[in-house]
Amino acid sequence: MQRTISQTPLRISLFGGSTDYPDYYLRRQGATLGMTIDKYIYVGLSPISPFFDHKIRISYSKIELVNSVDEIQHPSIKACLKYKNIDLPMDIHIIADLPAKTGLGSSSAFTVGFLNSLYAMQGIKISQQRLAEEACYIEQNVIQERVGSQDQFHAAFGGFNVFQFDASRMNARSIIISRSKKTILDNQLLMFYTGQTRFANEVLEEQLETTKKLENDTYLTRIYEMVFEAEDIISQSSDGEMLRLLGRLLDEGWNMKKKLSSKISNPVIDQYYDAALSSGAYGGKLCGAGGGGFLIFMVPKDSIEAVRNTLKNLLEVHFFMESQGSTIIYMKD
Repeated sequence: MQRTISQTPLRISLFGGSTDYPDYYLRRQGATLGMTIDKYIYVGLSPISPFFDHKIRISYSKIELVNSVDEIQHPSIKACLKYKNIDLPMDIHIIADLPAKTGLGSSSAFTVGFLNSLYAMQGIKISQQRLAEEACYIEQNVIQERVGSQDQFHAAFGGFNVFQFDASRMNARSIIISRSKKTILDNQLLMFYTGQTRFANEVLEEQLETTKKLENDTYLTRIYEMVFEAEDIISQSSDGEMLRLLGRLLDEGWNMKKKLSSKISNPVIDQYYDAALSSGAYGGKLCGAGGGGFLIFMVPKDSIEAVRNTLKNLLEVHFFMESQGSTIIYMKD
């Protein structure tokens, strides 16, 4: 087998989150707008020596030493290997720039990166669309996790995109943005770690139940509309107005999202959020399903230091937008 290493970006979802779940978009259209960032998950595959007692070694937050795919505990690795009917002796290494369960799409980024590495190991270059769709299938149908579909598409395509979902097709469209506006987002979209991690399944349970009962449709319709309003703001507003308008829309979106479930926010997160807005932030949100992870804020230049000082007890993570998506960065026989 070929030694391979894939590099797959994490993502920040700005608008439309929660409309990308099949429970919603299989009956009504869904859409999301977001970006991938220069924080990655790396998946390395290499042959394993026959001298060891185990056939498969997996290294992540724990070490698994097993002799068959059926013995693997990591759900995505097990599902991907079974899906591709691969049962070769191999060493699997996973390294992440940021912790899991923090709302940046790390689980789906891993599935996309692992699939990409498996295809590369076989000498196959897979399209971004197929890579994203297969990752969605594995997570939603094989593992049967409560996950949406935007994370897999962000990880596969990379960049600044609108993704649209319905019962027949999942489409990707790049957002046209000037260099000056990209610089504004790179420098004035701030991200802080709340120190709280969570299992998305637990946060989503209540939300998806109410979505199935059609109780969230009014909120989700508005969340869907915001995607296209944000796209218009990015393309039509002046550099000076873009961040303010996006920030206000982001604030509306966050307040709308909190109506979907009682588990999306909590008093500690609300306190941080309100303090940032009082210090001058235009608006923000909690990344991912909610319940913990990273808070992001759009902040005018003259308020950046005030917001940072207000949130000085939180770890700030600096990032830039990236545009490649999942990439094979190393391959050798």
